[in-house]
Amino acid sequence: MGTQDYEDIRYEVEGPAAVITINRPHRYNAFRGRTVEELIKAFRAAWADRQVQAVILTGEGDKAFCTGGDVKQRAETGDYGPTESGMFEIGYLHKLIRDIPKPVIAAVNGIAVGGGHVLHVLCDVTIASETARFGQAGPRVGSFDAGFGTAYLARVVGEKKAREIWFWCRQYDAAEAERMGLVNLVVPPGELLDTAKAWAAEVAEKSPTAIRFCKQSFNADTDHQAGLSNLAMSALDLFTASPESAEGAAAFAEKRKPDFNSKVNWH
Repeated sequence: MGTQDYEDIRYEVEGPAAVITINRPHRYNAFRGRTVEELIKAFRAAWADRQVQAVILTGEGDKAFCTGGDVKQRAETGDYGPTESGMFEIGYLHKLIRDIPKPVIAAVNGIAVGGGHVLHVLCDVTIASETARFGQAGPRVGSFDAGFGTAYLARVVGEKKAREIWFWCRQYDAAEAERMGLVNLVVPPGELLDTAKAWAAEVAEKSPTAIRFCKQSFNADTDHQAGLSNLAMSALDLFTASPESAEGAAAFAEKRKPDFNSKVNWH
C-alpha cells in the first residue's frame, strides 16, 4: 500500500524511520474503523521494511496527537464506520504496536486523550511537545479500556496515579506527564519531529536483533494483559450498545453534560 492509497493517515519512510501520521485534524485525529485499518497496514509495512529501524507515531497539526475513537461517528451511525475486513480491529492494533520488533516512538504534538492516550502509552517511548496534554475520557463519554489502557498504564505510572487518570478524567500537561513517568522527554513544539527522528537515527545504530530481544523481554512481563484486553473489547462491544453508553456519545455530540445515572441498571 503506497502513501497515495491512505485516506486517514500518512506513511513516509525517512532514513531509518517510518513516520506514521494520523491525518484527521478536522476530528482532532480521532480514529474511525478505516483509520485503524490503515494504521495496521502501515505498521505491518514498517515491520517488513528492512530499511526501517524505528517507527514514529504522531498526529497531523498542532492541536491533537489523537483523541481516541471518533465519538461523533459513533453517535451518528452507532459504530466506527465501515472497514474492508468488516471489523473494528483496535485490539489488534494495540498488539501490533507491542509486537513489531522495532522501537515505536510516540511524538505527541497536542492532545492525547481516550484511545489516543492508550496508543501513546503502548508505544515504547514518548516524546512530547510542551503543548501536549494527556488524559482519559472514557467514563466521561460512555466508554472504557479495561485491557492495556488500564492494567499496562498502572505499570507505567503506578496504581494510584492510573486510577486517578481513569476515575477523574483529568488532563495533565507535558511537564506533569514527564514527572509521573508517562513521557520520556518534553521539547518545544518546533523540535518535536526532529527530536523523534534523531532518537530513531540513534537507535538505528544499535543491533536490530538485540533490540528485538529486549523489546520482547520487556513485553513478556505484561503479555498476559492481552487476555484482559480481549475480554475488555468484548465487554466494550456490549457496553456501547447500552443506553448508558449511548447517552455518553449523544451528550458529547450535543455538547451537553451526560445524564448517566438515569440510564444505569443497578440490578
